[in-house]
Amino acid sequence: MTAEVLKYEKQEHIATITLNRPEARNALTPEMLCRLADALSDARLDEAVRVVILTGAGDKAFCAGGDLGSTLPLLTGDRLPQDDWDERLLNDPEVMPVSSLCDGAMNKPIIAAVNGVCVAAGAELLLGTDIRIASHESRFAWPEVQRGLIPFAGSLARLPAQLPYCRAMELMLTGEAIDAQKALQWGLVNYVVHGPEVLPLAERIARRIAGNAPLAAAEIKKTAVDSIGLSRQEAFKLEKQAYRRVMATEDAREGPRAFMEKRAPVYRGK
Repeated sequence: MTAEVLKYEKQEHIATITLNRPEARNALTPEMLCRLADALSDARLDEAVRVVILTGAGDKAFCAGGDLGSTLPLLTGDRLPQDDWDERLLNDPEVMPVSSLCDGAMNKPIIAAVNGVCVAAGAELLLGTDIRIASHESRFAWPEVQRGLIPFAGSLARLPAQLPYCRAMELMLTGEAIDAQKALQWGLVNYVVHGPEVLPLAERIARRIAGNAPLAAAEIKKTAVDSIGLSRQEAFKLEKQAYRRVMATEDAREGPRAFMEKRAPVYRGK
């Protein structure tokens, strides 16, 4: 991974992905989407990675959406592909669902560290994360309808499931932004802190998660996400299946054993 438009770092069971076009408010180019898909796929497959932090470079934006000069014209057919990144975005069926966290394959927890603008595709990406920290200056919006478009990276399904229906529809039908405090009040984010505290808080939460049993964490996320929209009995069936898988692991034996022996558990993801 180059550090030009996307940074990807791994340390102590934590993978950090940074959208790195601060001069363009981290708007997503075809290259960024391809590299984001590659980073997420690598984090998913790397057994050493237990949690992912997703953030944007600078203090102005998490992500301002798809680049209106390159990505959106390419997707609407208003411009022809000009390089390998354009070709891959159009022809690789994995790039869009993986980069938008819509493919359902990522069971590892993802923490969003939002500092500034989080709109359009950036806000759609946010909805695919599990824990969200925002700065006081953050703003959130789904303005696609104002540009003759629709949210097409998961928001039509996710936003009404994560907010009250009328709140979600107001956001998507007006395209108007809400500030960080309203996002916190509505339950869209977990914490609102000062800008310099956003990433450190995300890292502290990530370390806390990384210290837990990784298979158990993955099963919690998978079952919770897959249960959305199901009947209670169908959801209970998924929970029972997850229970059987987790109880058969060595980590499930290590946790209680470590507690009884008054020591820190050593989880191996087995």
